[in-house]
Amino acid sequence: MLKHGLDPADRRRPDRLSDSELADRHQAMQAFLNVAGPQLDHLYNLVGLSGCNVLLTDAHGIVLDQRVSDADAQQFRDWGLWQGADWSEAAQGTNGIGTCLAEGRQVTIHRDEHFRTLNTAMSCMDAPIWGPDGRLLAALDVSSARADQTERYNRLISAQVAQTARAIESLFFRMSFPDARIVVASDDQGEQAVLLAVDKDDLAIGATRAARRVLGLEREGAIRPRPAADLLGRQDDLTGFDRAERAAVMRALARAQGNVSAAARALGIGRATMYRRMARLGLGENHGGLSHM
Repeated sequence: MLKHGLDPADRRRPDRLSDSELADRHQAMQAFLNVAGPQLDHLYNLVGLSGCNVLLTDAHGIVLDQRVSDADAQQFRDWGLWQGADWSEAAQGTNGIGTCLAEGRQVTIHRDEHFRTLNTAMSCMDAPIWGPDGRLLAALDVSSARADQTERYNRLISAQVAQTARAIESLFFRMSFPDARIVVASDDQGEQAVLLAVDKDDLAIGATRAARRVLGLEREGAIRPRPAADLLGRQDDLTGFDRAERAAVMRALARAQGNVSAAARALGIGRATMYRRMARLGLGENHGGLSHM
């Protein structure tokens, strides 16, 4: 690439971080790596026997973790597809990891689509992983050394990479909001998780990258807390405190397994008052599962 001053005939391996530099990156992303590890194991179990190397990088293209068989390890090490290596576009030109991160989208770079001649013997399938703050966090890569790798097979692997990236993103988002209720904000089965984190007051306090886009929220960083019902379009005839009161009554009834008297006691009110509030809030006696004892 001219803008990066790269030579496609350059056969040097990618630059690699020192052990201490790599250890610092691991420490900074340890919580994320702990979440991602089991998903990398699962992906490798699906593709590892076909000569594939599963890699996870940070947002700068530095390989932080990988899964590869002993039989294939030396070949990938010779190519520089190894922990600590820099696979950004600035360092390697067009390649699966770097291009995925530069464009923020799923890519497949097949053989001679790579910029460097040294890399044209492999196929690379990649998907981005977005952090809970809406910023690009990592890239998930599967690289294949098979000489008979077909584009059709690449598509199968690519679909699995996208699914695994989405799983990692969802798991890390949930871990990042341990005290929140996680709501699926869309039924659209796209390549990214559309999730909201909702607190005990039914305020949306977090959103995945895809949810931010779908719901028109801040693109990056913390989001301004908003009523989840407003974001999800769940409007009814109740407004303001009435909606909050209805939610509180519903929670009390659910915890009391539909027992109105027990729910009233939990709310610190009499049973007659409970019935009046239920009637005002549209929770009649025929509401499913109610009992009166």
